[in-house]
Amino acid sequence: QGVKANVLFFDARPAQEASWTNKLWVYDLRTNMHFTLKTNPLKRSDLDEFVECYRPGAMHERKPTWDEKKDPEGRWRAFDYEELVKRDKMNLDIFWLRDKSLEDSDDLPDPAVLAQEIADDLAAALEQFRGVAEELGEGPNP
Repeated sequence: QGVKANVLFFDARPAQEASWTNKLWVYDLRTNMHFTLKTNPLKRSDLDEFVECYRPGAMHERKPTWDEKKDPEGRWRAFDYEELVKRDKMNLDIFWLRDKSLEDSDDLPDPAVLAQEIADDLAAALEQFRGVAEELGEGPNP
C-alpha cells in the first residue's frame, strides 16, 4: 500500500508548564491513497488541499474539511489537546476515515498493482538497509 508516513510541524517556543496549544491539526493523506515510488509517486498537486488548509500565516483561520455528518470523507480536522492526552500513551496514530478497501473486497486494487506496490516497498527497504549496512562498516552486501 505504499509508504505510510506522518509529517509533523512544530513552532519553536520556550518550554513552559502549560501547553502552548489546545488543538492538533491533522491532514490524512494515507487513507484510501495508494502512492508508490514507481507506479504512482506522490506529486506536488497531491498536496494542494493540505497546503490550502494548513494556512501557516493565518492559523486562526483554519477550518476543518471533515464533519461527521456533512463531510465524513474530509481529510483535515482538529483534535483537542484534552482528547489527545487521554489516549493510551498519547498515541498519535490517528485515523477517522474509513479504509474503503477493508470494507468491500471489490474496492481492492488489482492484484498486479498490489504486487508492484509490495515489490516497490521491498526494493526501497532493501536500499535503506544497504545504506545502514554501509554506514556500519559492513559494506554493500549483494
